[in-house]
Amino acid sequence: MLEADLEQEFARLSFPDAPKIVVRPPGPAARRLLQRQKELDSNAVLYPHSIPTAWESGKGSTLRDVDGNIYIDFYAGIAVLPIGHSHPAAVEVLKKQAEKLIHSLDIPSEPRIRLLEKLFAIAPGDLKGNCKILLGSPAGADANEAAIKLCKFYTGKPGLISFEGGYHGQTTGALSLVSKKEFKFKYFPLMPGVTIVPYPYCYRCPFGKELPCELTCARYIEHLFKDPDSGLAETGGVIVEPIQGESGIVIPPNGFFKELKRICQENSALLVFDEVQAGLGRTGRMFACEHVGVTPDVITMAKALGGIGLPMAGMMYRKNLDTWAPGAHVGTFRGNVLGCEVGAFVLDYMEKKGLVQRAQRFGEYMLKAAKEIGDDSKHVGDVRGRGLMVGLEFVKDKVTKEPATELAKNIQRKCFESGLLVWKAGRWSNTIRFLPSLTITRELVDKGLEIFSKAVKDAERVQ
Repeated sequence: MLEADLEQEFARLSFPDAPKIVVRPPGPAARRLLQRQKELDSNAVLYPHSIPTAWESGKGSTLRDVDGNIYIDFYAGIAVLPIGHSHPAAVEVLKKQAEKLIHSLDIPSEPRIRLLEKLFAIAPGDLKGNCKILLGSPAGADANEAAIKLCKFYTGKPGLISFEGGYHGQTTGALSLVSKKEFKFKYFPLMPGVTIVPYPYCYRCPFGKELPCELTCARYIEHLFKDPDSGLAETGGVIVEPIQGESGIVIPPNGFFKELKRICQENSALLVFDEVQAGLGRTGRMFACEHVGVTPDVITMAKALGGIGLPMAGMMYRKNLDTWAPGAHVGTFRGNVLGCEVGAFVLDYMEKKGLVQRAQRFGEYMLKAAKEIGDDSKHVGDVRGRGLMVGLEFVKDKVTKEPATELAKNIQRKCFESGLLVWKAGRWSNTIRFLPSLTITRELVDKGLEIFSKAVKDAERVQ
């Protein structure tokens, strides 16, 4: 299908007059619901603190709040919505399935088999024709819990390696892999045997190197395995994001993952890629590992797996690893029928419409525009991206690289007040992420970038 035809088709999915601010947000109806939520809901609720509003409806790459304001959505539920909000064809699939069967544990159903077959068909590298799939409970954290168990069960070794800046979920096992200090101290003790190592965050290299480097991060991991006094536990798995999402779209240099794979193989440790945020088309490949020429032993998936926001998670792994017994990882809602049916439909739709390739093209366009914004800014220290996964890291000074947390917060707020939804990330919450749906139109991209550019200039003016 021609790009012009896709543009017209996808334009019909969204509210036609986005963005439109009719009352400064949050408006009176939103404030009422925010207040009621504060009275009734947990203090653990997070997102309304950054985006103080209440939603009424979503269409495509746009959202409307309860006061009638319409926004361009550049975060798609944090990479959950590959074809946008409430795609009418996907909603129709959901309705039809809901009339027949909604819940079935993991007893076979046509929707479950359809999703499994689709995942088998799109498996990357030498996982194609050589994998098994576990559909877990709804959250990505559960997929990572399953990966933890598989690493320990298959290798018989209790230790795990994860990375600084990594994010793998909020359950105890998954949280044990996360390096953020506030979690470590507030919820101590967590799962033992986890060694956290530096991630190749080249803008802020923990070893003080400049590119091109000697892949010092990989050399350090190899040292841990080789040195009998390194303190490394007998390690059954290395769990890593091919692109760190919550740390601000951090992308390792060429060659790192090939070295990491070699190190894992030489030390009989499984290599696990957490593709919960980066996977299923977002980066311009169906799986982010395809960019680096490395197929891991295990891939964890969630977010986009449910197609239109239905909670779904799963794990794809090499067939020879499937040695555990029935019940080794269970959950009442694992592989829910609605998520399977809609997830399979959306993967087919993505293929039919060429959305993965489109994510590559639109991502290059957004990255180029983001770099131009960065070149004109005194406070954009680094711009990074792959496909529709783009981040701009803000600093107080481009030489010292001191994080500009408040500036990023102000930019997000100004975007919100002007009708654009973006989300913060980064170790210091100083990176703004673009994670739009794969069906976003060029018109909405351009409008959103214009709003963002103005927000950066306005926020810097009062910095």
